[in-house]
Amino acid sequence: MTRQQLEWRRRAAVLGWATAILAILAGAFALAAVRMALTDEHGTLTQQGGLPLPLRLTHAVLTLLPAIVLGVAAVLMFMASTQTATAMRVLSPDRPLPAPLSDAQVRLRRRVLGPLGDRIPALETPVDWPQTMAPHPTPDRPLRLTVLIPAHNEEAIVGSTIASLRAQTTPPARVIVIADNCTDRTAEVVDDIGVEVRSTVGNTRKKAGALNQALADLLPSTDDSDVVMVMDADSTLSSNFIEVALGLLQSDPDLMAVGGVFDGEPGEGLIGQLQRNEFVRYQRLVLRRPGRVFVLTGTAALIRAGALEAVAAARGTLLPGHRGEVYDTLALTEDNELTLALKTLGARLDSPPECRVTTEIMPSARALWRQRLRWHRGALENIGAYGLTRATGLYWAQQIGLAYGVVALGSYLLMAGISLLAADSFVLVPFWTAIGVIFITERVVTAWNAGWPGRLVAAPIVLELGYAVFLQACFVTSIVQISLHRRAEWNYVERQVAP
Repeated sequence: MTRQQLEWRRRAAVLGWATAILAILAGAFALAAVRMALTDEHGTLTQQGGLPLPLRLTHAVLTLLPAIVLGVAAVLMFMASTQTATAMRVLSPDRPLPAPLSDAQVRLRRRVLGPLGDRIPALETPVDWPQTMAPHPTPDRPLRLTVLIPAHNEEAIVGSTIASLRAQTTPPARVIVIADNCTDRTAEVVDDIGVEVRSTVGNTRKKAGALNQALADLLPSTDDSDVVMVMDADSTLSSNFIEVALGLLQSDPDLMAVGGVFDGEPGEGLIGQLQRNEFVRYQRLVLRRPGRVFVLTGTAALIRAGALEAVAAARGTLLPGHRGEVYDTLALTEDNELTLALKTLGARLDSPPECRVTTEIMPSARALWRQRLRWHRGALENIGAYGLTRATGLYWAQQIGLAYGVVALGSYLLMAGISLLAADSFVLVPFWTAIGVIFITERVVTAWNAGWPGRLVAAPIVLELGYAVFLQACFVTSIVQISLHRRAEWNYVERQVAP
């Protein structure tokens, strides 16, 4: 064990103990505050409670404030210890991480795919990769689009995906379906439709490995006019998706990639509607921040071929992963990781509202659990691999917000439950009733575009509250699994072929 590894291990241990102590103190203060709120001056339980519990603004609040402060501090300390553990490669010991960069190299990294007018600062120590690898497309030369569709046992749905491509107002120049370890008739179905199909050879790295094999054959023959679209085999596009995306890339040479905003497919009852409501709210968030893409969704995204080559060349020195591979095959969420890679190299991305894609909905709680567990683990491991940088700051803030949400919602449910158990009668407090009405209104308005089914599911609050608890349980479980160094599982939902 090297001296640096020993220092990382010591730092992680100190932060872990600090986290535990802060959490215990926060819990003690919270319990004390609850007891003060539920007892009178003689120490006996009160006979009334509110919904939510109306705390007396006396000693209870004074005790609750340090509980909140300590709880937030514990969350922040936990995130710091998790990041330090990642530096030790505890989260993914097989994942190749680049060596630390100098300040000048960090500045240079942000300009690899940055605006063409930027000038790269000179480095005292030369680097073994080009100072700029950004493609230089010619504005009057039309872009050429190749679509890659990785597919594993997708014979039931791949036909619809190809049909949505053929229905585009601007069809792609080439479509390639990557049949990855298929045991069904996916390759035969695609061949019968008349679309090019390639089968992977010895791939054990899931979707990322399949894409790497296809891109290794494709990218050497591309130039600055080429664009690659990666699309899931269970997704369909709005008819003008490609036209809008290519138009943006054609008109703006500094734009490196265009993603879509996704809707959930119909069906699957209540659990399906809860997911559609979630997707609709995510759309609102994306569309309120034009030009600031959070994730270049793997359901459908167009990326300049030169940008993909730049990512592959930067692996191992500027980015995690193996040099020459576009996708980091050890990342659980390859679309999130590729987004971080592009942003780290200074690429500008966009997700216009016209580019819409309809994607798969998880049909059961078990399938949804496995999917979200993979998403949460992938997000945590990716930001851990990249560290805290200008490109990852927003993602760290999101994870801290999720951790705080677990503490906040858990505290609320705990206090409400204690109130229900302790009180013989209930009092509706006007202030908290008004807060509840505002919350219900917000839930309905933000799910409005999901139609009446979405609004009816949002209005009672209880259904979506239970869904929120479910998702937070996935988040907490992902942290526990990372801490215990357990292997993550890939979620695959088999579709039945229509008779």
